[in-house]
Amino acid sequence: MKIFALNEGSYSVDATKKFIPFNPLTDNFRERPGSIFIHVNPFLVQTATDLILFDTGLGYKDTRDELFLHQHIRNAGFEPEDVTLVLMSHLHYDHSGGLVVERNGKLMPSFPLAEHVIQKNEWNKAIAGGSSSYHKEIFEALQGNVNINFVEGDGTFKPGIRYELSGGHCPFHQVFWIESEGKKCFYGGDELPEPEQLIRKFVAKYDFDGRKSMQLREEYGKKAAEEGWTCLFYHAKSLCIGNVIYQDDHFKVEPA
Repeated sequence: MKIFALNEGSYSVDATKKFIPFNPLTDNFRERPGSIFIHVNPFLVQTATDLILFDTGLGYKDTRDELFLHQHIRNAGFEPEDVTLVLMSHLHYDHSGGLVVERNGKLMPSFPLAEHVIQKNEWNKAIAGGSSSYHKEIFEALQGNVNINFVEGDGTFKPGIRYELSGGHCPFHQVFWIESEGKKCFYGGDELPEPEQLIRKFVAKYDFDGRKSMQLREEYGKKAAEEGWTCLFYHAKSLCIGNVIYQDDHFKVEPA
């Protein structure tokens, strides 16, 4: 198993829920009052049988009108067409924007050959609209144009790939456990988004069920430490891929 963090950069987000690129080296956070600052890191995982993409970032483009996500996949030594599975933790815009790409004024699937794995009720919520966290046009562009495997609850998608309906960050959020060639990785989406949230216990206001998310983080962390799972942190500032150590009721995360 090989794991690649596809760093899409840092952004500020204000009450409008618009993601504005933020460079900590040149931009002043004081000039963006009321904003929170996040980092976006989709992941590419190569197993013995698949090339898996975990969530798809914001879908922003570079100066050549190419998705950053596509270019990062190429930088890892693959082509976007090589991706066989797109595993979605949930469909909030900062995780789903890269599912599509704009071409000649029309949204097209970014990974038309890949199988997309999405919780059925999360899809129903997203395509219904009514929340600025979801961009309905993304899912309308996917509908009928890609192979979507709608899953429900917990289960084994295929040998070595397991999903669990977790429901902390949003009601139909899911997490994934991957095993291949004797190696293990865990992707917790926005319920284990960065190492700091594992180390510090707190209830996040932006979670649907903040207390449940806090409890899930501790459960995931303990399991990762006990069983040797490598964790993928989607919103990490720097340590995106790490191994968890749990000693004396405290967590520590080291580079994998």
